[in-house]
Amino acid sequence: MAARTPEAEKRPGFFRQIKSLFTFTREVYPWLGWVLIGVLVAGIAIGVLLGLLLQPTVWGIILWSIAGLMLGLLAAMMTMTRVSTHAMYRKIDGMPGATGHVLSTMLGRSWRSSEMPVGVNPKTQEAVYRAVGRGGVVIVGEGARGRLTRLMRDERMKVSRVAAGVPVHEMYIGDGDGDVHISKLSRTIKSLPKAIDRATMGAVVQRIESVSQSLASLPIPKGIDPTKARAPRPR
Repeated sequence: MAARTPEAEKRPGFFRQIKSLFTFTREVYPWLGWVLIGVLVAGIAIGVLLGLLLQPTVWGIILWSIAGLMLGLLAAMMTMTRVSTHAMYRKIDGMPGATGHVLSTMLGRSWRSSEMPVGVNPKTQEAVYRAVGRGGVVIVGEGARGRLTRLMRDERMKVSRVAAGVPVHEMYIGDGDGDVHISKLSRTIKSLPKAIDRATMGAVVQRIESVSQSLASLPIPKGIDPTKARAPRPR
């Protein structure tokens, strides 16, 4: 008798996801619980006030209180989502691979990127990431600027060869003059003016990926460990 195939692991339910999000955010902002309670109470208070003003009956006040409760729950969810985003940025700030995490999860469908870098210095862990969208091609350097010069130049030359005429933007993650803080990276990229249409964007993505695959198939020089050529994923 054949062994039974193990059932696929179920995705966590809605309330479990909310609990995980709350726990994660409270580790960074311990005051989160009090803020959410305050938002919820404020929503109920607004409902009661509207009931007293618009429908000053027992059932009217009850119905408006329930509406205020729903409003408070919605506002509390929006508040926790916003605060959790800030908590995420605080946790990954300065971690190797943080740039890849932001590019692959925060840019939306209008941009194509990967969590893995397109260029890495295996000794110092400086890394270069790439995103392609309606604003053109964005090359993002993570690490010390001085050690990123060659990686950034090589990636820009590769992109320029296969995407002539497409704008190429260079950004560096950091807190210095001219740098982009990790928390502002997705916003900065999304704010770039549209320079190419969707068809051109798709063609550029295909060309760059084709060139990248061709380079990946070349023999690896001795002394380079391919397992060290990846930035660790932020946890």
